[in-house]
Amino acid sequence: MTKKRFKFFFILKRFIKSMSVTCKGHFYFKKWLKRITIAVLAALLSVWGISPAFSQFAQTQANAQLLVEQGRKLYETGKLSEAVIVLQQATDTFNLQKDELGKAIALSNLSLVFKQLGQWEKAEATIAQSLNLLKNSQHKTPNFRLILAQTLDIQGNLQLELGRSEQALNSWKQSANTYAQAGDEVGITRSLINQSMAQQALGLYRQARATLEELQPRLEKQPDSLVKAIALRSFGDVLQLVGDLELSFKVLQQSRDIAKKLQSASEISATLLSLGNTALALGNSQISPQDNTSFENYTPLHCINRPVSTESLKFYQQAAQFYEEADATATSPLSQIQAQLNNLSVLLKLQQYTQAKKLASQIQVNLAKISPSHTANYAQINFAENLACLKQTTNADIPSWKEIAQMLATSVQQAKSINDRRSVAYGLGALGGLYLENQDIPNAEKLTEEALIQAQAIKAGDIAYLWQWQLGYILRIKQDVTGAIASYTEAVNTLKYLRNDLIALNPDVQFSFRDNIEPVYRQLIDLLLQPASTASTKESISQENLKQARGILETLQLAELENFFREACLKAAPEQIDEVVDKTDATAAVIYPIILTDRLDIILKLPNQVELRHYTINKKATEVESILEKLQQYLRQPDRIKDVDRLSQQVYSWLIQPLELELERKNIKTLVFVLDGELRNIPMAVLYDNQHQKYLIQKYAISLAPGLQLIEPKSLQKVQLNGLIAGVSEQRRIEGRSFTPLKNVKVELQQIQSAIPRNAELFNQTFTKINLQNQIKKVPYTVVHIATHGEFSSNPDQTFILTWEQLLKVKDFDNLIRLSGQKESKAIELLVLSACETAQGDNRATLGLAGIAVRAGARSTLATLWAIDDESTAEFMSQFYQELENSKVTKAEAVRHAQLKLLNDYEIPYLWAPYILVGNWL
Repeated sequence: MTKKRFKFFFILKRFIKSMSVTCKGHFYFKKWLKRITIAVLAALLSVWGISPAFSQFAQTQANAQLLVEQGRKLYETGKLSEAVIVLQQATDTFNLQKDELGKAIALSNLSLVFKQLGQWEKAEATIAQSLNLLKNSQHKTPNFRLILAQTLDIQGNLQLELGRSEQALNSWKQSANTYAQAGDEVGITRSLINQSMAQQALGLYRQARATLEELQPRLEKQPDSLVKAIALRSFGDVLQLVGDLELSFKVLQQSRDIAKKLQSASEISATLLSLGNTALALGNSQISPQDNTSFENYTPLHCINRPVSTESLKFYQQAAQFYEEADATATSPLSQIQAQLNNLSVLLKLQQYTQAKKLASQIQVNLAKISPSHTANYAQINFAENLACLKQTTNADIPSWKEIAQMLATSVQQAKSINDRRSVAYGLGALGGLYLENQDIPNAEKLTEEALIQAQAIKAGDIAYLWQWQLGYILRIKQDVTGAIASYTEAVNTLKYLRNDLIALNPDVQFSFRDNIEPVYRQLIDLLLQPASTASTKESISQENLKQARGILETLQLAELENFFREACLKAAPEQIDEVVDKTDATAAVIYPIILTDRLDIILKLPNQVELRHYTINKKATEVESILEKLQQYLRQPDRIKDVDRLSQQVYSWLIQPLELELERKNIKTLVFVLDGELRNIPMAVLYDNQHQKYLIQKYAISLAPGLQLIEPKSLQKVQLNGLIAGVSEQRRIEGRSFTPLKNVKVELQQIQSAIPRNAELFNQTFTKINLQNQIKKVPYTVVHIATHGEFSSNPDQTFILTWEQLLKVKDFDNLIRLSGQKESKAIELLVLSACETAQGDNRATLGLAGIAVRAGARSTLATLWAIDDESTAEFMSQFYQELENSKVTKAEAVRHAQLKLLNDYEIPYLWAPYILVGNWL
C-alpha cells in the first residue's frame, strides 16, 4: 500500500474513533455512526481497483446507515410518518444483509416512532422483535451489551406509558444490569432514574426516593457531558413529580449549566422547559390559602380563575420567562409548541389576555405544520382547552365555540387515524365538556359516554375518572340523581384504584388536587345528602346514603393528606372509630360537620347505635366561612373576648344545639370531631352555649380525628410513661427567618421532668436533628414533648419545628419520630408540640398538623393552634401530665381538666383555647 493510501487509512481511523459518541434523544448509533464513512471508503476502493463486489457491499452498508440517520432526523423534527417509511427501508436493507445487529437498532428506533404516533401495538411488536434478535445474537461484545441495554430502556418507557409499571421496572432493572456488565456508568444512571419513575407509579414512594438518592454520588463523579445533563434533567423532572420542588429546581439549574457549557441548544431548551414546569408547580403550591372558590360548578374542563398570591405571582412570572427562553432555543417543532402551550397556561393564570391571544395565534400556525402523533394530539387538545378558557374569561368572539369544537374533532380524527386510543379517549371527553359548557346536554352526554367507553377499553383510569365525573355532572343536570350518584361513585372508585397515586396522573392533563380531585368527592357528598323530594313532602336521607357520604368524606381527607405529602401516608392497620366508640368508650360520640355550597350538613354517630343521625343547617358556605375566618382572627387577639363569644355562639348553634337532646339522652362525655374545611382552624373547645353561659369544654372532653380511623387505640395508662423532652428557648435565625426567644420553655420542661421521672432531655444546643434521631433509636419512648417554635401550613415545605440548627420539615418526621422497625403496638403514645401555631391566613393550615400527627405515627398528638409564650403554657402542661397519672382519666379528659384550670385562672380564650388533641382520645 502506498504512503498516501496508508495516510488515508490513518486519518479515516481517527475520524471513526471521533464519531464514537452517544447520540441525541432516544436514537442510539454509537457504533453505527462510525460506519457511515464506509461510503467514502467504498468509493476510494473502487478508484484504487479493489474488488467491485466489496465496494457494492460497502455502499449498501452505508445506505442502510444513512437511512437510519435520516430516520433520526425526521423523528427529531416531528416528521413521524416519513420516519416510519425510512426506518422500515433500513430494516429491510439490514435484513437482506443478514445484519441482525443493525436490524435490531432500526427496529428499536422504529418502535420509538410508533410510540410517538400512539400506535402502541406496532410499537410493542417492533421492540419485541428487536429484543428477540438481540437476545438470540451470538455477538456478546461490549457494544452489543450497550445496544441491548438501550433497547430495554425503550421497552421500559413503552411499558410505563401503557400502564404496565411492574413490567417497566423489570425492564429497567435488566437494562441497569446490562449497563453494569458493559461498564457504562451513564447508562446505569439513566436506568436508575427510570426505575424510580416506575416505583412511583406502583406507589413504592420510599423506594423511589431511595433510588433517586443513590444517583447523586454517581452524578457527582461523572464529568460534564450531554448524557449527564440529560440525567440531571430527568432527575429534576422526577423530583418535581414527587413534590420536592426546591431540590428539583436546584438539580435542573445544574443540568442547564452543563447544557450551556456544551452549547447543546436542544438540551438547553429541554431543561428550560423543565425549569418552567417546576416554577409553575412552585406557583401552584403557593395558591392563595384564602381562596374559597365553590366546588359546586366544577367540571373536568372547567376554567378556574382564582386569586394569585404574591408568592405565586413571582413563580408564575419566572415560569413564563423560562418557557419563552425554551421557545426561543427549541430545535424541534414539538418542543417549541410544548413551551408555547405551557406559557399560554401561565399567561391565563396571570390574566395577561392580550399576550395570551397573540401567543395563541402563533401556536395555531405551528400546530398546523406538524404531523399527527400522540404528543401532537395532546398538544392540540391542550390548545383547544386553553382557547376555551381564554374565551370564557374574555368573552372574545374569536375563536368561536364552533371553531374550538372543530379543533377538538380534528384532533380526535387524527388520533383515530394513527390508532392513538388514549388521545381519542381524552379528546372525545374534552369535546363533550365543550358541549356541556354550551348547554348542549344531549351531545355532551353522548360524547362523554363514548369517551368513557374508550378510556375503559384501554384501562386508562386516569382518563376514565374524568369522564365518570363529567357524566355524573350531566346526569345531575338532568335530575337523574340515582344515575349521577352511580357515576360519581365510579369516579371515586377509579381514583381509589389508582392507588391514590394522584401525582402520577397523565402529565399531559393539567392536574391540581383542588381542581381535579376534591370536587369529585364534594359533589358526590352533596348528592348523597340531598333528600328526595316529592310534590308534597321531603323524604329523609337513607342510612345507606349517610354511611356512604361519611365514607367519602374520610376518603377525601385521606386523599388530602396524601396529596399534602405527595405520597401514601397511612401505613398502619387502623381501627374504625365506630368500633372504638361501640366497644371501648360508650360515652363518646362522633360528629361529622360537612360544609357544602348551600348548607351545612352534620352526621352524628352515637355509641352502640347502628343508625346515623343527620341534621341540615341552611347556611351558605360563604356565610359559614366568613364567620369562621373572623372567629379565627379574633381568637388570636386577647382583648376580643366578647367578639369571640358572639361568633362562637353562632357556630355552637349550628354544630351542637341540634344534637343536644341526643347527647344528653345517651350521657355523652366525650365529643370526637371529624372536621371539614375551615372548621379545622377553630378549637371546638371555644364554642359558646349562650343559654347556659358555658363553653363546650365545660360540658365535654373534646378530641379531633383526621379521619374515621385510628392507630390501634388504647389507654395511655396501660403503659409506663417515659419521655423524651426537647426544646429551644433562645433566639435563633435560621434559613433567613428570625425566631424570638421563648423564655418560659425552660420552666415548662422542668415541670414536665417532675411529672415524668423517666426522661431524657435535649435543650437548646443539644436539640439537633441527629441527637433527636439517636435518642429515638435508642429508647422506645411513650411520650415525646417538644417545646419550640413551629408552624403548620397547607404547604409541607412550610410546615416545620425549630431545632437548634435547622428547621425540621414535616417530611422528616417519618424518619425521626416514628420508631423504625417497631410494630404499631410500640408506636409513640403521645406527641406534644408546644409553642407551635398554624400559618395565619391559610384556611388549610391544619393539614400540616394532621400531617405531622400521621407522619409521626403517634397514637395521639397534642398541639396548639397558635403560639403562646406565657407562663400559662407551663401551667397547662404541668396540670395535663398530673391528670394523666390518674388511671381513670383519658387523654381527652386530661386536656379538658388542664384547660378548665386555665379558664378559671385567666378566662381569656386566647390563653386556654388553643390546645387540641388529635387522634386517640383514650
